[in-house]
Amino acid sequence: MMRCLSVCVIFMFFTLKASADFNYMEALDKSLLFLEAQRAGKLPTTQRVKWRGDSALKDGFLQGVDLVGGYYDAGDHVKFGLPMAYTTTMLAWGVVDYRKEITDLDQMGHTIWAIRWATDYFIKAHPQPDVLWGQVGDGDSDHYCWERAEDMTTPRDAYKIDKGHPGSDLAAETAAALAAASIAFRPYNSSYSNLLLLHAKQLFSFADRFRGLYDESIKCANKFYTSSGYSDELLWGATWLYRATDEEYYLKYVVDNAEYMGGTGWAVKEFSWDNKYAGVQILLSKILMEGKGSAYTSTLKQYQAKANYFACACLQKNNGYNVHLTPGGLIYVREWNNLQYASSAAFLLAVYSDYLSAGKAQLTCPDGQFLPSELLNFAKSQADYILGKNPKSISYLIGYGPKYPIHVHHRGSSIASVFTLHSTVGCVQGFETWYRHPQGNPNILYGGLVGGPDQNDNFYDDRSNYEQTEPTLAGGAPLVGLFSKLHSLSKSKVSYEQETQAVPETKPEVVPVEFTHSITSTWTIGETTYYRHKVIIKNTSEKPVTDLKLAIENLSGPLWGLSPTQENNTYQLPPSLKTLKPDSECIFVYVQGGPQAKVSLVSYHY
Repeated sequence: MMRCLSVCVIFMFFTLKASADFNYMEALDKSLLFLEAQRAGKLPTTQRVKWRGDSALKDGFLQGVDLVGGYYDAGDHVKFGLPMAYTTTMLAWGVVDYRKEITDLDQMGHTIWAIRWATDYFIKAHPQPDVLWGQVGDGDSDHYCWERAEDMTTPRDAYKIDKGHPGSDLAAETAAALAAASIAFRPYNSSYSNLLLLHAKQLFSFADRFRGLYDESIKCANKFYTSSGYSDELLWGATWLYRATDEEYYLKYVVDNAEYMGGTGWAVKEFSWDNKYAGVQILLSKILMEGKGSAYTSTLKQYQAKANYFACACLQKNNGYNVHLTPGGLIYVREWNNLQYASSAAFLLAVYSDYLSAGKAQLTCPDGQFLPSELLNFAKSQADYILGKNPKSISYLIGYGPKYPIHVHHRGSSIASVFTLHSTVGCVQGFETWYRHPQGNPNILYGGLVGGPDQNDNFYDDRSNYEQTEPTLAGGAPLVGLFSKLHSLSKSKVSYEQETQAVPETKPEVVPVEFTHSITSTWTIGETTYYRHKVIIKNTSEKPVTDLKLAIENLSGPLWGLSPTQENNTYQLPPSLKTLKPDSECIFVYVQGGPQAKVSLVSYHY
């Protein structure tokens, strides 16, 4: 009996220790590394994933539009707009709700740049109010080849939606992404935040006025990211715009369309890139519990009833109408890439737990009332399953823990880097030499969340088993906010030293001036939308500043209010203003299309 007791105690000790030792800080950092590995375009000098190089530098060239940048979707090299926009919304939501937690982990810089890598692309993809380029590359032709992004030979055709070929789901999801990102950027770059919000409003108006499914306009997307409808995205876009603007128009929109668009009618057990209803319902529940519903309270209560349905179904407290769980306790929705549904649901339950706690409310289910902490515990169970607390004792986050998938269905990861193997790897050669290679991938795709196990918790680490071994953008994005939340609650906050080469960060020097950006006007000529940017330079020090020089990069239009110097991209104050006195201001303006210029201080004297 004593022997049995000691064995049980030892088993319990190791079980608890395994649970306590999950390093959410490490998991978050690696989740962000995956996004860097998925970057398309010209890579920055701060790129931490060193086996990747520049790629797809002529995207959009044949169509006369600059579509360089953005993210490759998964193990292929197609840039699918709908899941990329959802990815961006989820990253931004993580920043909006867990700003302090991410900042405390010293990951805000990486997270903000992960968002901006997408939002800069979306700005370029939205050259006119009613035009949005929604895809680059074709899934069929891309999947016939197994080659590195840097060697890409497959067609890079670009596809758009417009008034005659609408895509309300795609446009509204992109509006949601830009609205959420505008909140994320607001404390750091007010002008960029305003620019994102302007595009978000235009895209939402486009989505609402010209309705239709995006995959009926971009038909080659249908086979890979089929849309089940656009009503949820319209409600989703309006909800995020309300959160970003506090403009009653958007709240009234979700209330007036609650029944017609299914917001108070659909009770769902899934939250994903295709189905946003649960996200809408939980965001609107927050507004209700904050006492901001006013005349719309009764409809918002109906939204919350459906939010509770989703949460109760996940907790298995929904009178039998529950989310399916594997024997090991994982949410199971679909055979292909199932972990993306678990990660999205876990993040959503974590934020709902916070909203209920802030509102001093409990979760009301058919099977009883439950504390908000039970939602958070369930979210944690999904995160811990992903990190290794599962029947296979394997981490499904690549590069995390002692055991993780090594035969990952990912072209760049499975072929030697261009910096190691300098010769081009052709389309067929990639299949013959690398795809069928029995060894593990030569490049570790840190932070990629693979598709994961089947409904019986079985997993087969095989490169050809794309349903289980392919990582996606949409699967990994919710983990950033989720891991930051869980780390903030962890009693055992173990340290983490990055295993990948990183560019050291430097703390910015305290400077005597600050820049305030704003957009004062916008107009469209032909196919290009132009913006008038106003920048206020304010001396925030207690001393007069002289010989002030500024660097203005990415400037493509005219500028007024500063004098150019002989140095490239460098400007100084006009001759009439040689000294900027304490608390005084100088204003300059510039006009251009696309993203704003980057303004920075070069030199000054007191």
